[in-house]
Amino acid sequence: MSHQGRLQSSSSPQTGASRRVLIVGGVAGGASCAARLRRLDESVEIIMFDRGPYVSFANCGLPYYVGNVISDERSLLVASREMFRGRFNIAVQTETEVTSIDRGARTIIARDLRTGNTRTETYDVLVLSPGAAPIRPPLPGVDLPGVFAVRNIPDSRRIRSWIADRSARTAVVVGGGFIGLEMVENLIHRALSVAVLEKLPQVMPPLDPEIAVAVMEHLAAKGVQLHLGDGLARIDQRDGGGLVVVAESGARLPADLVILAIGVRPETTLAKDSGLQIGPRGGIVVDSQMRTSDPNVWAVGDVVEVQDVLTGQETVLPLAGPANRQGRIAAESIAGRATNFRGVQATAVVGVLGLTVASTGASEKGLRRAGVTSFQKVYLHPGHHAGYYPGARPIHLKLLFSVPDGRVLGAQAVGLEGVEKRIDVIATAIQFNGTVHDLAEVELCYAPQFGAAKDPVNLAGMLAENVLNGDMPVADWLELDRTDAFLLDVREPDEFANGHIPNAINLPLSQMRARYDELPKDREIWICCEVGQRAYYATRFLTQRGYRSRNLSGGYTTYKALKAASLVR
Repeated sequence: MSHQGRLQSSSSPQTGASRRVLIVGGVAGGASCAARLRRLDESVEIIMFDRGPYVSFANCGLPYYVGNVISDERSLLVASREMFRGRFNIAVQTETEVTSIDRGARTIIARDLRTGNTRTETYDVLVLSPGAAPIRPPLPGVDLPGVFAVRNIPDSRRIRSWIADRSARTAVVVGGGFIGLEMVENLIHRALSVAVLEKLPQVMPPLDPEIAVAVMEHLAAKGVQLHLGDGLARIDQRDGGGLVVVAESGARLPADLVILAIGVRPETTLAKDSGLQIGPRGGIVVDSQMRTSDPNVWAVGDVVEVQDVLTGQETVLPLAGPANRQGRIAAESIAGRATNFRGVQATAVVGVLGLTVASTGASEKGLRRAGVTSFQKVYLHPGHHAGYYPGARPIHLKLLFSVPDGRVLGAQAVGLEGVEKRIDVIATAIQFNGTVHDLAEVELCYAPQFGAAKDPVNLAGMLAENVLNGDMPVADWLELDRTDAFLLDVREPDEFANGHIPNAINLPLSQMRARYDELPKDREIWICCEVGQRAYYATRFLTQRGYRSRNLSGGYTTYKALKAASLVR
């Protein structure tokens, strides 16, 4: 972690008094810390402050409340003030904003947002969990009526009311990340026509571009207008009512409402003003016990910088799972237990109009940014359960692993069924420093309606093993435009006629044993099929006959995704 230090006990500024723990912010990190600390120590006084009306709510459910998938607002409330008081003897001050911290005196200033009155509160231990705020760029029109961000229940309530009161029919979502795409799905669920404006050339920025292609194609097929590689310039009021989103390209997108989903920024004002150390990523620096640069102050959740366990780099990761774990770690640290937060690996999933998109660990572009070069990748497109059982749906999976030891570095997958299950298995392997050999050997549930005897996870591990042991040398798709290799397509002629890699020569696998001597021995042969399996068989056959052959991993299916992402021609 960024800031390492030994756990030290915090002495009370009030001699003889029990320790007083103040927690700024609830939701995932702060509320988890409060509840865990009470379970560990009945003697401490715990007070939580939150400037909103609710101290613990399911913010991941907010888009689904907008979409009326969750129709009862009360379903979003995880724990009330009364529950914290009655069950845990924790005092909760809602609609109360902490405006400043005096670390020397160990005091805070709290302002009641209903009355405007301020008061001073002392602490022995302070926990900061203010979260992250949606980014509202300093552009004309972002504060117009009908322009919304989604952070809390009142935000969602306002969007619902706007849609109902204005009989809204069109929306523009600015930003194609997790929240943006969840909002797209839920606005469509409310029968709105939706356009997405995204500055990057792809949606879902954490994904590698070729994996994101399946998401973009699915969105387009569902009628979503995608405006990619184009940023927000301003938002205008439209004559006669409504809004117009003006893109940097000059494109004008009319809308009855606009959702800003550009991203979030850690809420570090309190920390900065009090002199706590802020890291290069803009979050509060903490050690592995979630302690800040002040030994009496802890911080958890979206506001902190944490270590990426794959690249070793510091990152800000606004996800509920890590925030909950950090709250628990902080509570154990405050209670005097030896504890450590291991870091994050960015395991995440999103549903988009029936499509599931999930990832864990590092992406290829993330590894390259971090300067990691000793890695390899495989693509595969297996069915989510046994092919002979009706209804098998393909999973498009990319696995990244280190060379030569085979440590699993990351995975991304897209599909209609069974995606999150596979990524969760791979995420667990990463947690335990697992290798592709572990994936090949892992024993998973199998019945034909749930999986296959060789599960997609097993297949991914086996393919990677074949790469490592030389059974399946792979060619780099990104070198396709520069290679002088002989490009061989081993699909059947009708498949080849429906589309193929430029300059590829067709020799079906079914004819390979009779015609392989037609192939050149003085050039490397790069072999392609539809998804990679037949190319693997051809690679093994030709290699054993003295040919220098390589597999184009994932076959023509992967080629089409790479081409759509403009990574190959």
